[in-house]
Amino acid sequence: MLVNGRSNSRIESTALRSKGLATLNVNDVSLAYEFDGNAGRPVLMLPNSLGTSLELWSQQVQAFSGDFSVLRYDLRGQGESSAPAGPYSIDQMGRDAVALIDALNLDRVHFCGISMSGLIGQWLAVHAPHRLLSLILSNTAAKIGSEANWNQRIATVQKDGIEPIVSTVLNGTFTEPFHHEHPETIAKMKSILLANNPEGYAACCAAVRDADLRDVVSAAATPTLVVYGTEDRSTTSAEAGFLLDQIKGSQALELHAAHLSNIEAATAFNAGVLQFLRATAA
Repeated sequence: MLVNGRSNSRIESTALRSKGLATLNVNDVSLAYEFDGNAGRPVLMLPNSLGTSLELWSQQVQAFSGDFSVLRYDLRGQGESSAPAGPYSIDQMGRDAVALIDALNLDRVHFCGISMSGLIGQWLAVHAPHRLLSLILSNTAAKIGSEANWNQRIATVQKDGIEPIVSTVLNGTFTEPFHHEHPETIAKMKSILLANNPEGYAACCAAVRDADLRDVVSAAATPTLVVYGTEDRSTTSAEAGFLLDQIKGSQALELHAAHLSNIEAATAFNAGVLQFLRATAA
């Protein structure tokens, strides 16, 4: 468990790179990140979900940047961040988040995690609560999926790459009507998924497979909003209910969406999260 104060992770800055991204070397990984919004505002940290990149949050930047300095970043093994040898762990990725906060000379942040990064948010609330102002846990659970299913996905990706899992992943990510009504969004998410480093993706799958916070998440005391989709088969409303029962004082936001509710129900997601954040900061 981290103690009060900053981590002692080795931190090394690098210059700005393409696409407007900056990178920081923390621990054994180069993390790509980007700031948007008012630099004088509190920081809202937005890490990506499995198989995506910081582009995941493109529909949130404008909505949140008036009130916050929005910090998006790619998790290790994802997007423009480097992919050191795996497997990874949620503990490791949680320490990456703390190291990034330290490297940017931040004190406390609002943290919004979705799916895999929601596990990181839970880890932070248990192990480094002094770095959080508030926590949004979107489309996540204290334990996501079964070991057998994750092992099968890891084996497939390590053998044949990302292509064989694309249909399965996207079909579980959005509802069928959304697929029909927004083919351009599906195409974009497919391209982001296919751009993933297969070894980095597999290493992240292992982190999700091995993470189980069911016995410790009740220790979280950070003001928390639990967002869930009524059509989400990956992290169900029942699993969201477990988080709501375990985290004292947590609030719920129900959306008609599948697994990436920030995209499928962006307007309602943005309004609900912003209302929670403004109330927390008041």
